[in-house]
Amino acid sequence: MPDLSLPEKLIRWRRDFHRHPELGFCEYRTAARVAATLEALGWGVTAGREVMDPAVRMELPPAAEIAAARAEALRDDADPAWVARFEDGLTGVVGTLDSGRPGPVLAFRVDLDALPVVESDDGAAHAPAREGFASIHSGRMHACGHDGHTAIGLGLATVLPALAPKLRGKIKLIFQPAEEGCRGAGSMVAAGVLDDVDHYVATHLGISAQQTGLVACGVDGFLATTKLDGHFTGVAAHAGVAPHEGRNALLAAATATVQLHAIARHGAGASRVNVGLLSGGAARNIVADRATLKLEVRGATSAINAWMTVEAGRILRASAELHGVQVRVENMGSAGSAICDTALKAAVRRAAARVPGIAQVADTLPMGGSEDATLMMEAVQARGGEATYVLVGTPLPAGHHHPRFDIDEAALSLAVDLHATLAQELLGGTVDPGRLPPQKQ
Repeated sequence: MPDLSLPEKLIRWRRDFHRHPELGFCEYRTAARVAATLEALGWGVTAGREVMDPAVRMELPPAAEIAAARAEALRDDADPAWVARFEDGLTGVVGTLDSGRPGPVLAFRVDLDALPVVESDDGAAHAPAREGFASIHSGRMHACGHDGHTAIGLGLATVLPALAPKLRGKIKLIFQPAEEGCRGAGSMVAAGVLDDVDHYVATHLGISAQQTGLVACGVDGFLATTKLDGHFTGVAAHAGVAPHEGRNALLAAATATVQLHAIARHGAGASRVNVGLLSGGAARNIVADRATLKLEVRGATSAINAWMTVEAGRILRASAELHGVQVRVENMGSAGSAICDTALKAAVRRAAARVPGIAQVADTLPMGGSEDATLMMEAVQARGGEATYVLVGTPLPAGHHHPRFDIDEAALSLAVDLHATLAQELLGGTVDPGRLPPQKQ
């Protein structure tokens, strides 16, 4: 990259990732860019099968889609050597920086994937369209800020090596695929990426922090979630001549759709259910012999979500039985309801106080959604470590997952400064407080 200041690099990275959005387990180009940059900066890099358990991934795209994504990344100048490391969509990357002195392990997690959203081309209302860095891939868009998160991770990779001589322990930068749909974190947990982590910090731009200069040390209101697919199989028949010989899979799925939304709300806390897709059949004059239903349930706690999951499964099976068809239920994604640790939130607050440009610090802001970072948080907390989920504020011209979603790029530098200062706070650094100087190389 040319001789740019760190803020300029962050914007350059973010816009590059924004132009080249990739869906979960297809982030070949993004992961290759990340791995190559980490390696050039002197980090130890592990990737692919080293940091992901293939068997634990959920809702893996079809093999043809993964192969197409790999070919696309190569056409878009991804490093072939790194692309080869991400076999079969194993697109996770972990960078490790060892201070050489005994101490705790601090992990920062950012996510890589984009969404199946058609980006707005309204240049008057949407800065990426106006300034020429909108998605070049129709039907895909970074509509949640993960392009910014990945840039923040690379910004940390740039500044932390200079701080390492005054730190102790190790720092891990975890670049996670397939956060959308809560599909990727479990694979990295199962591969042991979190087994040695003492302090874990996940980061997100925006959500309920919608002002540049605002930082939330933690969040509450994580909704545990389970994503289920119901595949109904019936018997086809002529709808006019012999409808009695058929078994209508689409009707069974439609019955399940109505009844799923009739699940009683849980008295112990918030619960949610939504059927987001229902499809099936072949033609208007054929009794439908197949149907697919895609749903999610959520709960204010993991226990409430588990209850909702059991109820959803019961209704899917009962609807199939009612219509004389078969149903196969698949778990396509999940996340828990984690709690941010008080001590780690306090450390974030102390770090934020040292960063010029951070004007407001909230102890906790509401999450209101689901995130599979909770699986990593729970894994660290289960072995005695601490975890939190930090929000870095940015105005949002449109909400998350909207075609006009965008961020204030000034938030990227603030996020890097905050997290680098937090590393000093947690790993014994003595660097003078204040904004990290612009980095050139």
